[in-house]
Amino acid sequence: MPLHRLKDYYPNYRETLADGQMGDLDSYSIHTQGDERVGTVKDLLVDDSGRFRYVVVDTGPWIFGKNVLLPIGLANFDYNKKRVYVNGLSKSQVENLPEYDDKTVVDERYEDRVRGQYQPIAQGRSNRQFLGSNYATPNDADRMNALNTDKQAMRPLESNAGARTTQTNANRYDYDREPHFYGLSDQDNQGPLRLYEERLIAHREHNKVGEVRVGKQVKTETAEVTEPITKERVVIERHDVTGQPAVGADHAFENQEVARMDVYEDEVTAEKQAFVREEVNVRKETEQETVRLRDQVRREELDIDTDGNPRVKR
Repeated sequence: MPLHRLKDYYPNYRETLADGQMGDLDSYSIHTQGDERVGTVKDLLVDDSGRFRYVVVDTGPWIFGKNVLLPIGLANFDYNKKRVYVNGLSKSQVENLPEYDDKTVVDERYEDRVRGQYQPIAQGRSNRQFLGSNYATPNDADRMNALNTDKQAMRPLESNAGARTTQTNANRYDYDREPHFYGLSDQDNQGPLRLYEERLIAHREHNKVGEVRVGKQVKTETAEVTEPITKERVVIERHDVTGQPAVGADHAFENQEVARMDVYEDEVTAEKQAFVREEVNVRKETEQETVRLRDQVRREELDIDTDGNPRVKR
């Protein structure tokens, strides 16, 4: 069965593989059981059915410039730390592994050499329980199988020169007969089943909704002012005189005798003066109110399907 690079076979693996938990393969580092870093992940090799078979490992500074294959069953993925642990891996094993590159033909002879170096590690896994499928999650199996039946999805693989076939069709090795090499252990790789739900998260933005401008303008109107004034007037009183003695014969009558009296009155004038009529203070007040947002949200419920009469503790 030919093998293909995952990045060519399934370009959207970052978003959907392991329900999006796996992320980018290039971000994973390879570590031994003692937490010694031995390299990084370059790619995964999958068969025609989409099952994972090998991790392509760049050994980096551990063994400079050498790329090797790691059977998927020996790789323990830690999605949170972006690490792949290989329990029992030694430097001498990696040094004796055949080198791998894009031109390598992964035939049965080549795989025998790979399995031969990992045999001590695989023997330690032979007594474990393995999952029925070595996809990262059951959902990944559904997606991979859908790709296999969708001819349109497979056409880019056939026409893309970069999607190299790394094993001849004549080789029909049955990977499933050796689950200690190619099976995912429920002890090592089956993490907790996560149930997700959607929640409404309110995001508050402070937006400008208007503007108030306070200024002054001059208006003209007619005003009146009242002021009491004093006016003088001359009162001439005349009355007859009787019983007075005669003035005398020598009285001289004259035309020029004049009685003078000054007469005054108040005169009112107006001037305009500016006074403060009113003071205006401009300020803002903040009011609190509650806004309700409503939308449809989804959540995942656990669905347990059993065959027969197993005892299940819920």
